[in-house]
Amino acid sequence: MNHDQNQQPGCHDCLDQRHLVVDELICHFPYAVFSVAIGLLALTVLNFFASCSTTPEGINALWFHMFHNFHFVHIVFASAGVMITYSKFSRNWPRGLVVGFFSASIFCVMSDILMPYVGATLLGIPMTLHICFLGELSNILPFLFIGLLTGVLISRHHQENNYSMGLWSHFTHIFISSLASAFYMVSHGFYDWNHQIGLVFLLLIFAVVIPCTLSDVVVPILFAKADSKK
Repeated sequence: MNHDQNQQPGCHDCLDQRHLVVDELICHFPYAVFSVAIGLLALTVLNFFASCSTTPEGINALWFHMFHNFHFVHIVFASAGVMITYSKFSRNWPRGLVVGFFSASIFCVMSDILMPYVGATLLGIPMTLHICFLGELSNILPFLFIGLLTGVLISRHHQENNYSMGLWSHFTHIFISSLASAFYMVSHGFYDWNHQIGLVFLLLIFAVVIPCTLSDVVVPILFAKADSKK
């Protein structure tokens, strides 16, 4: 008995951590898929009304502004989501804020811009690359810092509902990110997306679900669990 306890703790902790990450991914994945589907439906409805009231150039300008607004709001939910998950496993708030800052920054760019850009390019669509973090920090930083603060407040004052708050924020996070990614595609080169809506749906799944789940679940869990072992 004692021999097993001395030999196995490290492996046991590693397996528990892996199972925890897998369980969280499985739990969140259906919410993510449905939110992407709803986001694509919302884009379809908006495209219908916009096409009835403005020119193609006006539609593209509208999509460009919509992308920026949803991208900025996405950062709020991404940074808050990191803090909500991180706080379930660690109370090291300074470290959590650092993790939240970089995780939200990296994965929002990845899901809203880089993966839609790469995916559409692989489909043969001539896309343009526009990264907001390179020239619009005055707009981005307020959303990022408010998101981190919101995540801290939710974690500290809604601990009894932390799990449900996490699911709600993750669903909303994915929904907003799916719209940001879709608006990026349709405003930066993927103009004829209606005729390839199946491929667009699959592209959004990979472009949004994976980075956002990594941001909301995997990264904060890994860093928080590592922090709790110190």
